[in-house]
Amino acid sequence: MEVAIVVIGDELLIGQVVDTNSGDIARMIAPAGWTVKYVESVHDDSSAIKGAVERGMESADIVLMTGGLGPTKDDITKETLREIFGGGMVLDSGVLEHVRSVFQRRGLNMNALTESQAMVPDSCTVIRNELGTAPVMWFEKEGKVVVAMPGVPFETRHAFRNEVLPRLLSRFGQRSAIGHRTLVVTDITESDLAENLEQWESSLPEHLHLAYLPQAGYIRLRLDGIGDDSLMVDRDLDNAVSWLQDWLGDKVLATADLTPEQVLADELRRRGLTFATAESCTGGNVVHRLTLLPGISDVLCGSVVSYSNEVKHNVLGVDNETLSRLGAVSEPVARMMAEGVRKALGAGCAISTSGIAGPGGATPDKPVGTVCMAFSTPQATRSATFRFPGDRQRVIDRASTVALIEMVKLLRQS
Repeated sequence: MEVAIVVIGDELLIGQVVDTNSGDIARMIAPAGWTVKYVESVHDDSSAIKGAVERGMESADIVLMTGGLGPTKDDITKETLREIFGGGMVLDSGVLEHVRSVFQRRGLNMNALTESQAMVPDSCTVIRNELGTAPVMWFEKEGKVVVAMPGVPFETRHAFRNEVLPRLLSRFGQRSAIGHRTLVVTDITESDLAENLEQWESSLPEHLHLAYLPQAGYIRLRLDGIGDDSLMVDRDLDNAVSWLQDWLGDKVLATADLTPEQVLADELRRRGLTFATAESCTGGNVVHRLTLLPGISDVLCGSVVSYSNEVKHNVLGVDNETLSRLGAVSEPVARMMAEGVRKALGAGCAISTSGIAGPGGATPDKPVGTVCMAFSTPQATRSATFRFPGDRQRVIDRASTVALIEMVKLLRQS
C-alpha cells in the first residue's frame, strides 16, 4: 500500500515551523508494511492544495494531509476539499458540541470563527479530534482515501494513531509478514560500509532491503523484510543480521534501534555501576540526553558543568599549575575532571569534556572543534582528543554523542 503525504502551510515553506508530522506518520504506518511514496509541502493556496491532492490520488492509494484546518482566513484546506469532492458545507452538531466543551474546559469564550470549525463538507466522514477543535475529515473517491488532519503535531499524532490508522487498516488491510531489524554501528564510514557490503547486499533475497541511516558518530543499519510467509521473513532477517554481526565484530554498538545514551544506560545497569559527567564545552548536553530516559535515576548520580577554570579547580580538584601550563583543553585536565567528578559525586564511572566549540577561542594548535575527553571507571581512566567539524551546535552535539559511545566501548573492554 502506497501513501502520499501532503503538509500544508506557509510557515513550513519559510522555515518558521519544521514539519514533524510526516515523520510521525511514516513511523506509524511502517509496521503495516505500507510505504510513503513521497511527502509534498505546499503553501496556503487553493490551487496548490488541489494540485497536491490530485497528484496524490493519481500516484498513491492513500493521501494523508496535515494543516490548514484552522478558523482563520488563511486556512482554506476545508473549502478546497469541498471543491474537489463536491457537496456543500453543513454544520456538524457533534463537532460543535465538542468545540464548546473544549473552550469551556479551557475557560475561554467562543466566537463566530471558532464555531466555524463545526462547518464541514457533507462529502466527508467526520472523525472527532479529541485534543483540538479542528475535526479530522475522511474522503473517498474511486477507491482512493484522502484524510485531512490538523497541523498541530500532538493533535495529529493522537488522531492518526487512535482513529485514522485503525480505520485505514480495516479498509485496506496490511501485509501478512513484516519484519525489521536494526544494528547500530560505529567506527566505520557510510561509504566504507556501502563499498564493503555491495556484493553481499546484492545477494540478499528480494523481500529484504537494507537501509543506511547515518547519524553524527554512528550509523543505523536497518533491514526490512516484507512478504507473505512470516517464518521465511524472520528466518532470512535473522540470517542477514547474524552475518552482519560476524562481519562487523566490535563495531556493533547495539543490536536494536537504540540511541548511544540508551546503550550506555543499559551497559551501566548490567554492571551495577553509577555514572556522572563533568562537562565544559558540552555544557551539560551529555547528561541532558541521559535525563530524557525514563528511569535513569537508578544509574545517574549527576553532573558538574565546570565551564570556568575556577569550578574545574574548586569543585573537581583540577590542578591550577596544569591548567596554567597546558590550558583547560588538554587531556591531563580532562582526566582530572573525570576523576574529580567521580570522587565528588560518588559515581562508579564518569565522562569529562573540555574543548573549543567556537566560533572563537581557537589557537593554532587547538582549532575550533578540538575536544579533549576522559573516561573514568573503577579500573582505569583513559583520555583522547577529537576534532569535530561544523558550527558550535554541531560540535557540541557530535562531542556528546562520541563521549557516550566511547564510554560504552571502555566499559565493554573492562
